[in-house]
Amino acid sequence: RSIPVELVETAPGQWQLLRGGEPHVIKGAGGDGPKALLAAAGGNAFRTWGVGPDLGAQLDEAQALGLTVVVGHWLGHERHGFDYNDVDQVAEQFARVRRDVLAYKDHPALLIWGIGNEMEGFGEADAAAVWSHVQAVAAMVKDLDPHHPTMTVTADIGGRRVDAVHRLCPDIDIMGINSYGGMPSIPQRYRAAGGTRPIIITEFGPPGTWEIELTSFGAPPELTSTQKAAVYRDAYQRGCLDAGGLCLGAFVFTWGFKMEATSTWFGMFLPNGDKLAAVDAMAELWSGRPPADRCPEIRSFGLRGPDVVAPGDTVRVDLEIVDPEGAEVAVAWTIRGEAEEYVTGGDAQAVPFELDGIISESSPTGATLVMPGGGVYRLYMTASDGHGGGATANVPL
Repeated sequence: RSIPVELVETAPGQWQLLRGGEPHVIKGAGGDGPKALLAAAGGNAFRTWGVGPDLGAQLDEAQALGLTVVVGHWLGHERHGFDYNDVDQVAEQFARVRRDVLAYKDHPALLIWGIGNEMEGFGEADAAAVWSHVQAVAAMVKDLDPHHPTMTVTADIGGRRVDAVHRLCPDIDIMGINSYGGMPSIPQRYRAAGGTRPIIITEFGPPGTWEIELTSFGAPPELTSTQKAAVYRDAYQRGCLDAGGLCLGAFVFTWGFKMEATSTWFGMFLPNGDKLAAVDAMAELWSGRPPADRCPEIRSFGLRGPDVVAPGDTVRVDLEIVDPEGAEVAVAWTIRGEAEEYVTGGDAQAVPFELDGIISESSPTGATLVMPGGGVYRLYMTASDGHGGGATANVPL
């Protein structure tokens, strides 16, 4: 049976979610990683980007684990060919959302309806047809289900995003914001843009490839998993906890493994299921206590020489890594070709090929390789403590 969720303004500009009459601060994650570990880490919610055939099972699992779910309704992206001026496409999308709301509105794990994710694109977000459709869908959803708030999700808050949602979408209750490098400043920037509705940070993590200085040959340097953990901690504190009642909570990205730009850029887990230090950081923030078994800590990682070399040159990378509990750390080294492009929209990418016979020497303290033919490559270090904790670092060459 449905558990009603209410949005309450407790003081001017300060908001609270009430679920079944009880305060519910979102401690959430987005991704297909283990939900049991999310609950054990102190998390209480996850989000979906769309409604797939397994949504019923996901909601049931959430209910069994004591988690809530922001159910997302995917709205088409113009860069994928969707046309918000096409009556047939828009009507079909409208009917799909209606069908899915009716199917899941009474599930007790449902928390909020998410209407679209970055459907406005990455420009100024000033296409009125997009926002008119978002409003029409939101009004329909609220009519079908007045017991769960509505939210739309934008790519950060630049351009006309805040203005458009506030002026054109009166039936959107909450502004969801995906923000990476800019998350710590979201509360200040949002208020400066005229934002008055409550917000939820719907994706956050390390700075994106579009937000950092590239190498001289155009490749993005990646933080180590230890450095990323500090970024998650700082961003969550400044962008959400310190927002003065404006922020209803946040969803880390990505609770799982994802190839995007590199094999490890956004993932909080490795393909083998090992957690990375960002999971430990969030578990401590969510639960108030550090995990009993923490991930290996990378004390230092770096090239001994330049990052541009000739084919056949020898390259050396040094590593210092320790396990906080004193476990022996196993380290693996691989070298792969570089991604052909660094996409900004989260589209699926293939994992680049691995090269054999290039690494001549490797150990837990570093690796030596002979540079192959011309091109851009990336040397990856993956570590495991043998108890479900991992670490990653890499360097482009």
